[in-house]
Amino acid sequence: MKILLTGSSGTIGTRLFETLLQQGHDVTGIDRRSNVWRPDLNSRTLQIDLLDSDALAAAPSADIIIHFAANARVYDLVKTPSMALENAITTFHVLEFARKQKIKKIIFSSSRETYGNIMKGKAIREEEVFIQNCESPYAASKFTNEAYLHSYAASYGMQSIIFRFSNVYGMYDNSNRVIPLWISQLRGNKDIVVYGKEKTLDFTYIDDCVDGVVSAIRQFSRVAGQTFNLGYGKDVSLVYVAQKLSMLFNARSRIHVSENRTGEVWKFRANISKAKKYLVYQPKIGIDEGLIKTVAWYQINLPEWIV
Repeated sequence: MKILLTGSSGTIGTRLFETLLQQGHDVTGIDRRSNVWRPDLNSRTLQIDLLDSDALAAAPSADIIIHFAANARVYDLVKTPSMALENAITTFHVLEFARKQKIKKIIFSSSRETYGNIMKGKAIREEEVFIQNCESPYAASKFTNEAYLHSYAASYGMQSIIFRFSNVYGMYDNSNRVIPLWISQLRGNKDIVVYGKEKTLDFTYIDDCVDGVVSAIRQFSRVAGQTFNLGYGKDVSLVYVAQKLSMLFNARSRIHVSENRTGEVWKFRANISKAKKYLVYQPKIGIDEGLIKTVAWYQINLPEWIV
């Protein structure tokens, strides 16, 4: 299968890129950054900025587009909301390229942020998205992009699959996302901050996430038009994650607990029954095993990395 993968130098993008190549697919990556994790993938990557409406003219046609490129840090987009507008613009450009090239299949990465803070003791199902619960510019950008996908399906016969990811972690990430940030700080015995004493989120190990996406690619026609939560299906407190990481590093750091930050969802557990039913999705790596595997990966691959 010929596949275009945007955001191919990012965390999920890199892991998915190498997995698809191992499976024999013809993959072209698209990213405005080179891949620092797998430099060998740069020869298969178009280094372009999707904000440029003409940039995709250099891209080959494909059987399917996997659109994962985005400005993805919630609080960063609260501070700089124009970054949320960029998410909408880049998605529009990808859809226009697909329309003009008559590429009918698109997979899109949305987010659990679209649900807002609606969890009341139960896991959240895909149909429980309501625009009035939007709490951040980042969530608004994902709402917008989901709407674009539905409109292009209705107007131009495109088929799409939408994934709402939840706190994917594990490797290929040196950003200020909570787990790699804490790993970096704890390795230097620096204090860390938990934003939200009661915050509990559904953490997804990266290989489980990629397995779900690959399953959708394999059976695209059967599940086209669907939206799926991809999580582990259990929520865990951020305080617990901080304590577990501190223990793994035997760190002398202190853990400070502060207030929740504006715009961030602070209670979420994904109902993954739909993904289990249609994609035969079965996450295997829980948070304890996942953090052990994550720390081991960083110790091998980024032994000197300290913020």
